[in-house]
Formats: sequence, structure tokens, C-alpha cells
Amino acid sequence: MKAMLKVTDIKIAALACTLLISGSILAQNPAPATSQVKPVILTGATIHVGNGQVIQNGSIAFEKGVITQVGPAGSITGTGQEVVDVKGKHIFPGLISLNTTVGLQEVASVRATLDFNEVGEINPHVRALIAYNTDSEVIPTLRGNGIVLSQSVPQGGIISGSSSVFYTDGWNWEDAVLKKDDGIWLNWPSFLASTFNPADFSVTVKRNENRQQVLDLFKTTFAEAKAYSEEAQHDVVNLRLLAMKPLFEGSANLYVRADYAKDIIEAVKFAREVGVKRVVIVGGDESYKVAGFLKENAIPVILNPSHRLPGRVDDNVYLPYELPGLLHKAGVKVAVSYADEWWRTRNLAFLAGTSSGFTEVTPEDALQWITKNAAEIIGAERQAGTLEKGKDASFVVSEGDILDMRTNAVQMVYIKGGKVNLDDKQKRLYEKYKVKYGTK
Repeated sequence: MKAMLKVTDIKIAALACTLLISGSILAQNPAPATSQVKPVILTGATIHVGNGQVIQNGSIAFEKGVITQVGPAGSITGTGQEVVDVKGKHIFPGLISLNTTVGLQEVASVRATLDFNEVGEINPHVRALIAYNTDSEVIPTLRGNGIVLSQSVPQGGIISGSSSVFYTDGWNWEDAVLKKDDGIWLNWPSFLASTFNPADFSVTVKRNENRQQVLDLFKTTFAEAKAYSEEAQHDVVNLRLLAMKPLFEGSANLYVRADYAKDIIEAVKFAREVGVKRVVIVGGDESYKVAGFLKENAIPVILNPSHRLPGRVDDNVYLPYELPGLLHKAGVKVAVSYADEWWRTRNLAFLAGTSSGFTEVTPEDALQWITKNAAEIIGAERQAGTLEKGKDASFVVSEGDILDMRTNAVQMVYIKGGKVNLDDKQKRLYEKYKVKYGTK
């Protein structure tokens, strides 16, 4: 009897596994795009180059994954190309999402799917690169709304680790990566610390008592890292200090998370004093107060999400919407992001569109906050950011303005010349429940 029960149990378990596997197969993401095999021309569209230039009735040609020509429809030459008529459509550079945990985080309530936060406070050697999961079901939702590049960023500690930049298409991280270890992320200790009380939803703000201790640790760590980087040979390899060497060589950014104006100034001065070549402020809620300082020191800013309320009760209620435009008008290189809200990253374009309307910045300038400026900040301007000859053929074909949620309707996405399948889990669920509820 016991033996029969065991056999039955095995059969039931095997059947359950079979059903689980078959269900998983049906729900898998589409395969990555195949490499471009012949030259292609898209013609008849309005082309938004990404540098402020707009070409009416334009054409774009690309071969072997690289843009070869961009211009008015009649100016494109060549033979043997596949010609695609996109008359009446709009072509935009592929959008770039900075400061996300896409590929490192899947389901917030399932610990096994979270790989963005390491134990310890000083982790410059921790790399998002090898943790990036190309099978994430969030990634297809990004490219379905025009995002072709995503910067995956580690969190936690006071030095979180190193980010990398990935295309939103690829079999694995080796296929998808555009830029490895583009910078190290640091959490600057603010003068004020806030505590949230979930019982009454109140926030208590007081002086940060641990601030000086963290600053002293920064000074010691960066001094040791700089000395280590100047040594020709090392008897013992220190992975933490070795990971910081690119900061002093100028080949990687130091991304500093700081919101208050005083913290921003102090963080930039600290970075300069310890010999860091390239500094980027991330968050920057009060960056508009020190816009002159940022411009003078050529410090770019990656802003927090703008679809939110202001941080202080006495701030202008529209300040988050206006902030990108205020920095843009002040001459500061600015990019907008959804920060660590990985599941909402697909709506990135609408952040730029909203801010454009609130500050009277032209849509072509606002487009640069998620294309050209973002590419320049991460050091990928040779491959991405604008539609120009020699850059990767990674762009979006939309029914209308990609920054406007009323007309944004992405119809085609090309990544390195390959046409990407725009199916995703959310679309499949829509089709499923459309049948149930009779939605047209």
C-alpha cells in the first residue's frame, strides 16, 4: 500500500511539473530579434533626430545594424535595400532609461527575484552586469513603449556598486550589454534624516546624527582607492579598491545620490578633492537652487520621477513637473528617470512630455532628456542618443508623438538593426480578458 502511494505521488508530481512547464512555455518572452541580413530603408516618416532637428517626409537607411543615411526621402541612395513605407508615422531615437533596477528585480514580494542589494556598506566591486536577467517579463514592456536601453543599478549601502547599460533585447547579458561598469553609485548622507511613521502616515525630520561618521568613511575609502590606483603592481589584489580605479582615470562616472542643495554642492566638491574626474548627481530634488553651480562645474543631473507630489509642503505643487525644464533653461545637462520604480519604467517618455508642457520647453528639447543627454551622461553617445550616420540602428516608429500618451502608439522597434517582437505579458493578458469581458 505504501509503495502504491509512493508511485501515485510520483505520477501526480510529474503531471504537476509537466503542466507547470507547459504553462511556462506558453508564457515565455518572445525570442530576441535576429541580426540584420540586408540593407533596409524606412521612408516617408517624420524623423526626430534627437538633437532638435526634425525631418519632414524623411528616410533612414541602415545596414549591418548601423545607420548609413538619414535625410529627406529623395536624398537616400542605394540598391538592393528592403524599402518599408512608414508614411505618416514618426521615427524617434530609442529611448534610454537611467537609474533603474530593471533586470535585477522582478517581483517585489518574492525575495528570490531580487538581486539589486548586497550585504555590507562599501561595495564598489559589486556589478549589476552579471546579475542582469534578460528573461525578465518587465523588459518587453519597456521596448513596447520605445525604450531600447536601460541602465541597471545596484542599491543599498553607502557605496552600492557598479551599474551597466543594456539593450532591452538579447539572449543573455553578454548579448544585451552596451556599456559595462559605466559608473559607481554612492549614497551621500544628507544633513537631515526623515523617519516615516506608518501608524499615522507622519514624517519626522531631524538632523542626521550619523552623517559625519559616513563622511569620514568616504574620505578614508577614496584616499585608499586613489593610492591603490597609482600603484603599478599589487602584491595582494583588493577587489573593492580595484573597482574604483576607473573613477580616477576618468573612464567611469561617480553617480552621487543627493537631493538637498547643500548636499549637492558638498558632494561635488568632495569628488573633485579626492580626484574623481566625472561626477553625476542623481535625484536632485533641490538641484534647481544650485543650477548655476552645476553648470559652472559641468555636472549633469539624473532627476527623480516627476509624476509625484513635491517633497515639501511649502513647495510649488508643480515643482516636480517643472524641474527638468528649469535645469534645461539654466544650461544644465539633465535626464529624467523612473529611479528604482522598475515596473513603471515603460512610461518614461511621459515624464519628459509632462515636463515639456509645464515649462514651455519644446518637445524636441524634452526628447533629449531621454535620448541624447542620457547617452552622453553614460558615455554612449557614439552608439545611441540621436539618429545619425555611424550610430547603432536602434530607433522607434510611432503612430504619433512618443512623448504624448494620447498619440504614443509604438508600432515598430529596431535594436541594432533587428526588428524586435513587441509582444509582452501585459498585452497577452489584455487579449485574454478582452475575450472574457467582451472588450473591443
